[in-house]
Amino acid sequence: MGSPVTCTFSILETLVQNQPPKHRHQQSNEMSAMESKVIEDLKNALENLDLVSAVSIINIKYLEDTNKIPLNIAITGESGVGKSAFVNAFRGIDNADERAAPTGVETTKPESYPHPIYPNVTLWDLPGVGTSKFPADQYLKHSWFENVDFFIIVSAGRFRENDARLAQEIKKMDKNFYFVRSKIDNNLSDAKRSQTEYDEEKTLQKIRENCIEGLEEQGVAFPQVFLVSSFDLHLYDFPALQETMERELPSHKSDVLTLALPKFCKGIINKKKEVFRSQIKYYALMSALVAALPIPGLSIAADLGVLVGVVGSYLFGFGLNKKSMGKPSSAKLLENLRAVMKYLYSGNDFTKKLVVLMLRSLPLVMLCEAAEEGSTWIPCLGIPISFTFIYTFLSSALDSLFVDTENFRMKAFEMN
Repeated sequence: MGSPVTCTFSILETLVQNQPPKHRHQQSNEMSAMESKVIEDLKNALENLDLVSAVSIINIKYLEDTNKIPLNIAITGESGVGKSAFVNAFRGIDNADERAAPTGVETTKPESYPHPIYPNVTLWDLPGVGTSKFPADQYLKHSWFENVDFFIIVSAGRFRENDARLAQEIKKMDKNFYFVRSKIDNNLSDAKRSQTEYDEEKTLQKIRENCIEGLEEQGVAFPQVFLVSSFDLHLYDFPALQETMERELPSHKSDVLTLALPKFCKGIINKKKEVFRSQIKYYALMSALVAALPIPGLSIAADLGVLVGVVGSYLFGFGLNKKSMGKPSSAKLLENLRAVMKYLYSGNDFTKKLVVLMLRSLPLVMLCEAAEEGSTWIPCLGIPISFTFIYTFLSSALDSLFVDTENFRMKAFEMN
């Protein structure tokens, strides 16, 4: 039977060897720079038998830092093109929300709008480019842009000279930018009224080609234009825009973006789930390390804290917490939406009291299976039980909440 440190080190080695790619564009052995550094520091701490430092490395240097990684997204373009509405849609809130960027009002200075759930993500609504106060050739010389991760250039029609000049200046800064053609729902509505043989796909393709030709005439090589409606992000090109942004960001910032995106389609919900799942092993490993410390009662307290905090973050991330579920305008609507959710904690606040009640109700066979499964990982008792139980509990909670989120989304679309 190995020592607690040997067992924990074995868990770590197994996790590293079986590290799956978190993104489709990553190779199977690729790991973010942050994660690689954490793994290395963790190995050193365990080799020196410093369990307290090992716990701190996981908790502070990885889990807490990951949730604090800043992501700054600048929304720019000429005045009156729907930048503020796009800022609100990206943050997953209505234009009428008190936290929303005001629409129909000219932006005269950069305004920051933190994400309502992930305050480390900030959307910047920038002044209209090309005005006398903000000429295109001076626009990017302000200090606003130093910490911007990428730009979204919005237009409600053909992209103009100011948009092209702005793109060229952003390129000189070695930052990514994306052209978004907004208000597509209005264009399609106009086309449907005016065309005798309306074809949505042909209309969209014509708008896209028109935008691309305009940018090419302004000297932008190989422009990619995304057609978007701020009122219906799940339609048209926003999913393609989302995938492009994720692919071109560093992996740790890509995860931040994924969690911040509104849950308008199953693909995004699934990506959120995979980001959450990639962190479970670290919470479980932290539990195993705490269990190895010779402090009576510490392991139980730590595990309860982990379960409350992590499942609570799932509820917030999927929009299934009590506050988010209270948004529907009528009690009948809320009742119909709740009816499709099966998991005990969906629509509720996750508390220690609730966790204790659930743990007490778990069948003994589940605990035995967890212990048996853990003992096949590494030949010692205690550490595997803690690791495997936390891993199994969080994985099960995540799977259940994923199903409820997808059911909730589908029901909401049916009722609109």
